[in-house]
Amino acid sequence: MLGRHLARGAGDGVVADHEIVGIVGDFKHGDLREQVKPTVFFPYPQSERPESLTFYIRSARSDSEVAGAVRRVVRELDQNLPVFDVQRMSAFIDAATTTERLIAILSAAFGVLATLLAAVGLYGVIAYIVLRRTPEIGVRRALGARPGEVLGLVMREVGMLLAVGVAIGLVSALVASRFVESQLFGLGARDPMVFLAALVGLGAVGLTAGLIPALRAATLDPIRALRHG
Repeated sequence: MLGRHLARGAGDGVVADHEIVGIVGDFKHGDLREQVKPTVFFPYPQSERPESLTFYIRSARSDSEVAGAVRRVVRELDQNLPVFDVQRMSAFIDAATTTERLIAILSAAFGVLATLLAAVGLYGVIAYIVLRRTPEIGVRRALGARPGEVLGLVMREVGMLLAVGVAIGLVSALVASRFVESQLFGLGARDPMVFLAALVGLGAVGLTAGLIPALRAATLDPIRALRHG
């Protein structure tokens, strides 16, 4: 590509008088969501419609120091040249992704709320199961069952409920992923790490919610449990 020539315009009279002197990597120009497309850069003096220039400056100084230094340099070159819209790249990106960040915050808030509701629901279900099986647990303890065995018995119930819920949620997430893909930026709708993190998080929350009534069942007094029946 280097050294080859190209032309602007169309027709028989167009001359390929622009030489390619460099190649840059792919980038997005105006919108972070846009697809990378072929772009050609021309020197500013060769621009057909010279309007404004945008400079990118890498500096460790504060915004005010950089802006002041830029304005002084431009004023020394030409006092009639205006300098405007001086801002950090991070501020520009934040402004361009305001909608995405708002959706992410709301989604995270609803996700946390749904997780808490699921944990409370799982706790209630396991607590009810333990209550219903209190006489059985009392008999098991009276016949010599150790607390660890009772704990394992209840946690198996928790594991089954979690497995069913996670399986249903995983299938639903895979089906719904194509509908939310347009709202994602820099992340695939079926990113395996996201699904893995969600599974681990939900599993930890579910096991914690089920562990409380399971520990209660494991430490249950056999005499009181038999009387309960």
